[in-house]
Amino acid sequence: MTVSSTLAGKVALVTGASSGIGEATAAALAAAGAKVAIAARRADRLEALAARIETAGGMALRIEADVTSNDDVTAMIGKVVVEWGRLDILVNNAGVMLLSPAAEATFDDWRRMVELNLLALMGVTKAALPHLRAAKGHIVNVSSVAGRVANPGASGYAATKFGVVGFSESLRREVYADKVRVTVIEPGLVRTELGDHITNAASKAGLDQRLATMEALTAEDVAASILYAVSQPARVNVNEIVIRPTDQER
Repeated sequence: MTVSSTLAGKVALVTGASSGIGEATAAALAAAGAKVAIAARRADRLEALAARIETAGGMALRIEADVTSNDDVTAMIGKVVVEWGRLDILVNNAGVMLLSPAAEATFDDWRRMVELNLLALMGVTKAALPHLRAAKGHIVNVSSVAGRVANPGASGYAATKFGVVGFSESLRREVYADKVRVTVIEPGLVRTELGDHITNAASKAGLDQRLATMEALTAEDVAASILYAVSQPARVNVNEIVIRPTDQER
């Protein structure tokens, strides 16, 4: 990783930064010159990512936080602003994908997805908004193609991702006059550990089978799309990026 000056002077916060898209995005933003606050629950993963960023000449701030906790969210935003004085880029990436047909889903899985994928994203955005308004900043919400196409076996997950898309568009219209930009990223199949947490055995097997039949996206592919959006001139608001593997139909 070689640090450039594309985002020099910018401060970014990435949630869910301990693995997958969040980890790759934090590394990409740091390589573009941003100071990057990396937030997640797994402190050991954050430590390793921060060391990687700093070894390459970047700047990282480790924040152990559960974004479903209002207290943790308040402390997280406060730590970024106290440490670096501003917040320019928020990447709401923390999430979980617990696929299951509705008839077989557990209420606990649905609750977990709603609380993390949607409510936590909304809560972090609300807490960060005063600072983003002050900086004329940029909010990036990581959704999914499941927020555009509701496939069987993903009803709970799709509900949360459609919610992210709806929240983001309404938010964009609330903050555009403040020169705050909002981008939704909607990836198709990505090869990360997201599928490891699926509790429904048949759904997990189905996902594994799909991944085996195509060249899925990498986390770095999605990170590159996020970097593209936040690197545009202030007059350009890339509202939505849909990114699928070339051989994924829907």
